[in-house]
Order: sequence, then C-alpha cells, then structure tokens
Amino acid sequence: MSKIIHGGDVYSHPGVIDFSSNMNPFGTPESVIRAAAEALTSISSYPDPLCRELVTAIADSEGSALSQIICGNGAAELLFTYAAALKPRRALLPAPAFAEYEQAMMSVNCHIDFYHLRVEDGFNFRQDLTDRLDPDLDLVVLCNPNNPTGLLIDPDLLTEVLRLCRLNNIRLLVDECFLDFCVEKGRSLVPYLDQYPNLFVLKAFTKKYAMAGLRLGYGLCGDTAFLEKMHGYVQPWNVSLPAQKAGIAALQETSYLERTMEYLAKEREWLKKELQACGLTVYDGSADYLFFKGPAGLKESVLERKILIRDCSNYRGLVEGYYRVAIRLHDENVKLIEALRNFHPEQVQ
Repeated sequence: MSKIIHGGDVYSHPGVIDFSSNMNPFGTPESVIRAAAEALTSISSYPDPLCRELVTAIADSEGSALSQIICGNGAAELLFTYAAALKPRRALLPAPAFAEYEQAMMSVNCHIDFYHLRVEDGFNFRQDLTDRLDPDLDLVVLCNPNNPTGLLIDPDLLTEVLRLCRLNNIRLLVDECFLDFCVEKGRSLVPYLDQYPNLFVLKAFTKKYAMAGLRLGYGLCGDTAFLEKMHGYVQPWNVSLPAQKAGIAALQETSYLERTMEYLAKEREWLKKELQACGLTVYDGSADYLFFKGPAGLKESVLERKILIRDCSNYRGLVEGYYRVAIRLHDENVKLIEALRNFHPEQVQ
C-alpha cells in the first residue's frame, strides 16, 4: 500500500481532533451540504463536462472571463493536468512546499530545481529569487501563502517575479488555495491575468469551504488557448454533479466567509501566543494554520490524547521537529494547548 504523505489521515486515526489538515474551522456550510444532497436525486445523468453553471458562478466571484477558467477534481488534479499540457523541461519549485508540485513535475519527467527557504531567513522568500529566473526555465511554481509555513510572499517581490517570468518566457503557476484566509487583502494575482498570459492561478473550495471530501478546484489563466489544451488532458466528467452544485452554493456564502475571517484574525493571535508559551518557536503565518519548531516526538505524544497534528519532517528542506497545526474552534484549540503542555519527552518511545 502507498505511503500517505499528507495531513488529514483521520482514517488511520479514528476519533481524533484533526489539526493536521487546514479546513475552515466552522465546517461545511449547511447550504453546501443541502446542494450536494439535492444533486444526488439527479445522479442518473452525467454531470456537465464543461461545468458551465459553476464556471459562470466562479467568473462572477473572481471578476474574470468565462474563458479564463478551468475546473478540476480538486486543485491537485489540475496540477497534474497543467503539467501534462505544458510538459515543462525544467521547473523551479520552492522547498518546503506542497509535495504535489514535485509529484506533478516528476509525472512528465521534468528536471526540477529547488529554491530553498532557509531557517535563518525565517523561511521567507528572498529577493534573490529573481536571480533564479533564467531563460532556461519553463516554469516557476509558487504558493502564496506558503504551505506549510503560512508566510506570504512580499507583494513587490511577487510582481517582480511575474514581470521577469514574462520577460524570460517562463510560465508562472501561483497556488492561492489559502490566500482567502489571510487578513492582508489585495494579494491575489487574478487581476493580472489579462496582462500576463503566462500566469496560472490555482484555487480550491477544499479549505475555504471545508469541502475536502467533494474534491473541487479551479484554475484561472489569460492564455485561453493553453486552457483549451489543458481541457484535452482532463478526464471526461471529472467534476461530479454534487461537487458542481456544492461549489455554486458555496460561492453565495459571503457572510460565512466574513465570519471566518473575523474569527481567524483573533484566534490566530491567541493560538500563536499559547504555542509560544509552551516553549515552541512559532512562525508568523497569515493562513488558517500555524507552523512551528518543537521537540521530536510531539506528534506521537499528542496523538495519545486523540489529537492529530502535522509532522512536517517529510517536507523537502525540513527536518525532525517542525510541525503545522490548523486553527480550529476555540474549545478544540484549548485541548491542543493542554496536550502540548503535558508533553514529556521521556514518554515518547
């Protein structure tokens, strides 16, 4: 059986409070659950292979053209579809970062260069990133905010990377799946789609609306000819009818997102201070999770108290002792802190 490399493995650990995957702490909106359930009455028919109603709703939400959108069975599927359509010879990826960037590039035998985020720089992207954007590259992949650190890329640096990529004929894929959780506004690159056809922005419903089990993501790109090429690599009916209807309902949940942002802004600061009080080195992330350095064996220790956290030691560029925790409801966050306070290294086998 294949080894599981991501968070969210509640199937191996039934009954836990899952801090290892970063879902909206308020759970799936009721309207989304109803829409998915009602769609089950129509599953004798195929889903719309072009996701037309959903694409229209996304275009309205993003302020983009219908022709600039492609939907997928989660953002991960679109990463592999993008790689298959582009077939890059050489790509630059950050490390640490979401493992599927590397997996997608490997699936098309792409040579991978890594831009290493360094502990001495607080895992922030540095100005020297621009020095790596040489014309031999076909693709640069970035995640804003980064996963697992939760740190945002400086907006001036990001726009300079975008400009240099176009100048050097390099495609730029920016994963914004966690960006809507950030207090900092105006960071999305979607407004640049018309000006930069080399840009592809990746988004998902997974975390924002707590819809991981339905699998729904989308990409935006000003190069409509390339999107048509991507469509040629997508499996027919790749987005189920319940997922399409759930996505349409989710995009109407503006008050739900406002409530989420208000809660995260306060709870993020509380949880950060409590983690620091436990003697942990916490990085100042902006997403719905926090990244920190602590002692070895912490995951195993809190798991005994039915709490699952993300051990980040299997991320490229990280070592034992780095962890990530989701920001969940306050009562659950209190249980996490209690478990961390009761950590005793000698108890770990």
